[in-house]
Amino acid sequence: MSIFETPAELVITCYKRLGTFLERELKTLGYEPTFVSESMVRLQGTATDAMHLNMKLRTASQVLYPLLTFPAPDAEEVYKQLRKYTFERLLQPEGYFSVTSFVKHPSVNNPMFVNLKVKDAVVDRMRDKTGRRPSTGSEFRGAVLHLYWVGEEATLYVDTSGESIARHGYRLHPGKAPLLESIAAAMVMATDWKPEQPLLNPMGGVGTLAIEAILLATNRYPGLYRRRYAFQHLQGYNQRAYLEAVLDLEDAITETLTEPVIINDRDTRMLSFALQNAEKAGVGPWVKTYGGDYRELKIPANPGWVLINPEYGERLGEVEALTHTYGEIGSWMKHQLTDWRVALISGNLDLLGKIGLKPDQRIPLYNGRLDSRLCLYSVYAGTKRTFGDADVVKDAAEPE
Repeated sequence: MSIFETPAELVITCYKRLGTFLERELKTLGYEPTFVSESMVRLQGTATDAMHLNMKLRTASQVLYPLLTFPAPDAEEVYKQLRKYTFERLLQPEGYFSVTSFVKHPSVNNPMFVNLKVKDAVVDRMRDKTGRRPSTGSEFRGAVLHLYWVGEEATLYVDTSGESIARHGYRLHPGKAPLLESIAAAMVMATDWKPEQPLLNPMGGVGTLAIEAILLATNRYPGLYRRRYAFQHLQGYNQRAYLEAVLDLEDAITETLTEPVIINDRDTRMLSFALQNAEKAGVGPWVKTYGGDYRELKIPANPGWVLINPEYGERLGEVEALTHTYGEIGSWMKHQLTDWRVALISGNLDLLGKIGLKPDQRIPLYNGRLDSRLCLYSVYAGTKRTFGDADVVKDAAEPE
């Protein structure tokens, strides 16, 4: 039977610390995870399930379908074991495939050598059984195989995604040091923002946070913006089923917002990029932009949420300058955002202490490779508690 009809334990990967957000998404979609870690979730499903998950998940990176697990004392044994697998039932004889891997074994000091062994095994098997051979390379423009080899055991997967689904496909302009779409989606999911509430995105850049919020509020899934996946190059793939799934995504859209989401940035070029990204995502009418200092924004009377992704600073001079910036953000929150909620992410834990307000919650995340914190604040009149420069609020799970 085709993998599109055969259940197996799917592995869905995500950026480190997004596991709980991914689990929540999966349960909302009707799946019951069998295992959850900070960077991966497992569940039972077919490659058809994998197709739908690729199209709907916001916080995931790859969706992997297992083919076989085998003993792997060395690379030669990997080659021998893979030569036995029926790739002729999986891959197109004259198609294209690429190989990725994660390897931790004392006999291997160059993972590219292992990738080559996998490619050789597949090509040799296909040539023997069909008289033809697929092309192979490093580009994700066909089927993708992934080898996970740790210790004396290895598992070969079909990566049904190809290019990472952590990028949602609508950004024409990524901007400078952009927030990854999956991280932005998790940040919005961490709030209890409702579509009927105002939402402000000062320091909005190219609009990723605001757009992800609108996508969630209007039930728009990432599969609306992407048409190329690795599962489309596997034998058994049903083009009609895929096109029907796209139509289902279009039918699921609900225009529940009552007012536009506000994006502000001092750089008008970034605002232009934000509008173009929003138009590509089909949510342009739900975005209103302002250029200038965020402190001059007219705050709606009805309280809502503010999403902030300020600069973090990478060099000493930048960090020193940002100390004042973070203090100004805190002052603005205390004096202009009474009864509002604020979600602020930063990859500089020291600068967070300059905000001068104690967060209700600090959620550990990674933004790229930066160890970051998403801080959720409630701002109330008369609660202007401040902290000294050296007083940094710690996470409950972090040691003193």
